[in-house]
Amino acid sequence: MSDCLFCKIIAGDIPADIVYQDDKILVFKDIAPKADVHLLMIPKIHIESLAQLNESHNDLIAYMMLKLPELAEDQGLSSGFRTIINTGKDGGQEVFHLHTHLLGGNNLPGF
Repeated sequence: MSDCLFCKIIAGDIPADIVYQDDKILVFKDIAPKADVHLLMIPKIHIESLAQLNESHNDLIAYMMLKLPELAEDQGLSSGFRTIINTGKDGGQEVFHLHTHLLGGNNLPGF
């Protein structure tokens, strides 16, 4: 999608502090972190939100969920971390490209 911020990051049109990427996902540091570690994981295909998933996305979503603990470990979050997926405007989603927040560290805010 040409007007999607995260699609522009995937395309390299907008810079990001990338910590991991492969053929399925891109992971980068949030520009307004809410914790010591605050990463965003996005699929490289445009999916508007969690509500738009269907069975064709099963392998991708399983891959993303299994990659989160690895990324947390790489970030030094061996004692725990938080994941958040905001869905839709009323769910707090601001960028309409599916993304998972990975947060952790000493300054993790209350929930």
